[in-house]
Amino acid sequence: MSDSEFIRVCSVSDVPEGEARAFKRDGIEIAIVRSEGKFYAIHNVCSHEHEHLHEGWIEGEQIECPRHGAQFDLKTGKALSLPATNAISVYEVKIEGEDVLVAMRDEG
Repeated sequence: MSDSEFIRVCSVSDVPEGEARAFKRDGIEIAIVRSEGKFYAIHNVCSHEHEHLHEGWIEGEQIECPRHGAQFDLKTGKALSLPATNAISVYEVKIEGEDVLVAMRDEG
């Protein structure tokens, strides 16, 4: 993917370790998640009941929806537990200096 396809979403310091923050770019709600020193970008809406995932719990490479506890893989977007059965979109992330850049094309 070319550098021109990445857009700046936030600064590294905007997302504390073990937390997620919500952003909107190109009309898409995304969550930037920082877990175990890595950054992930996911569609910020649970595929089960449209809850904002950035408000959920993060453990390793998983995020849990705060409403009904559905869990998703941060790398693949795959639904790991019920009640969700559909995956969420994930986006490629790269860090340049203090900038978190995201390719707004679904990689999942």
